[in-house]
Amino acid sequence: MTFSRLSLKALAITCTVTALVGAVLLLARPQTYESTVLGAAWECTQIAFVLTTCAPRGQGAVPAVETSRKDAIKPSRG
Repeated sequence: MTFSRLSLKALAITCTVTALVGAVLLLARPQTYESTVLGAAWECTQIAFVLTTCAPRGQGAVPAVETSRKDAIKPSRG
């Protein structure tokens, strides 16, 4: 089977681009870690070794519907 020079070049470019895209996706994946400076109450995420964001850890998410129901229903006496 004979391959022309152009098709080999196209195959090489395709393989290179695919490898680069794979490397970018691996590096851009968010990774969580605990910050020793902020303590265990904070959760930090680092993306592509450049962008770092930190947020306080929640005690558990409470749905908004339950929160509004608690406020709307007053406890009865008696």
